[in-house]
Amino acid sequence: MRNALGLMLASVVAAVVIAAGGWFYYSARADQGAPKTVAARAGDPLPAPAKLAARDDVETTATVPAKPAAAAPAPAPVMPVQPKQACANPNALGVSRVVEIDTTGGPGFGFEHFKQFDFLTEKEVVLTFDDGPWPVNTPTVLKALADECTKGLFFSVGKHATYHPEILKQVLAQGHTVGTHTWSHVNLNSKKLTEQQVKDEVEKGFSAVKFALGTNPAPFFRFPQLQHNPAMVSYFGTRNVAMFSTEIDSFDFRKGATPEKIVETVMTRLDKLGKGIILMHDFQKNTGLALPTLLARLKAGGYKVVQMKAKASLQTLPEYDEALMKDMKVPTAGTNARPIASVVQTVSQ
Repeated sequence: MRNALGLMLASVVAAVVIAAGGWFYYSARADQGAPKTVAARAGDPLPAPAKLAARDDVETTATVPAKPAAAAPAPAPVMPVQPKQACANPNALGVSRVVEIDTTGGPGFGFEHFKQFDFLTEKEVVLTFDDGPWPVNTPTVLKALADECTKGLFFSVGKHATYHPEILKQVLAQGHTVGTHTWSHVNLNSKKLTEQQVKDEVEKGFSAVKFALGTNPAPFFRFPQLQHNPAMVSYFGTRNVAMFSTEIDSFDFRKGATPEKIVETVMTRLDKLGKGIILMHDFQKNTGLALPTLLARLKAGGYKVVQMKAKASLQTLPEYDEALMKDMKVPTAGTNARPIASVVQTVSQ
């Protein structure tokens, strides 16, 4: 009896062991199969890739975008910043200070026509030059200024800028400020011009100087013959362009204006006023010849040069840029407004 009970108990234990082993075997096999999936909840939609990409606080690594990334727009052409060079002339006139002009609203400078901003102190002058660039004459002016390590403000005629862009680039590269002086130097007060023609003269001049420089000029403008058109004075206010007149006219454009006469005209007027914006012309041959003596006289008289720069560059109007390119028959296809540094690079020197 005892043997029969022991045999029955052993059978029950064996059955339990076999059953447990089978359960464990099949459970393990189930865990090695395909991963289980969980249905997404209706309230938790998957975020769209585009929305994720727009977030600045999401860091994504090693991902492949659904669409190729759009190419970044080519930056506007910018003239390279020239390194400041030490002056080789220890006794140079130099520049006493540099002033930055906020041209918002179109301020005017030069007491002959504008009397609001008296920013020069006693014995300070601003050297300004109109009508260039021009072969021989403008480089002569630049050399005289460089010899005295001083700076000027150049008002370029747009047509001349397109004739000699390499000279105007040299003006900018030497650290001078470049403004504009209309397209063809016409009197903007002429009754022969319509209001639209006056605007065209100004805006085409802006675009021409930009084309010659390869970058935007300063928003500085001088009226030809100092003939200030009232409607354009208001217009410059909307374009944020500063207007320039003068205090001291060299009259270097007049017949018989020898270098000696130019120097005496400027110094006589300057000694009387004590300071001011000096009007000269780098278009005139005798101006460059007079300049070394004039700069020496300024230094001997205790005068100091102030350079004027703009806080922001002039923004030309696209329609005038395009019209200028068309008139000049300049090919534009494929240029893509790329800066020169991205097209031409020095690899060995």
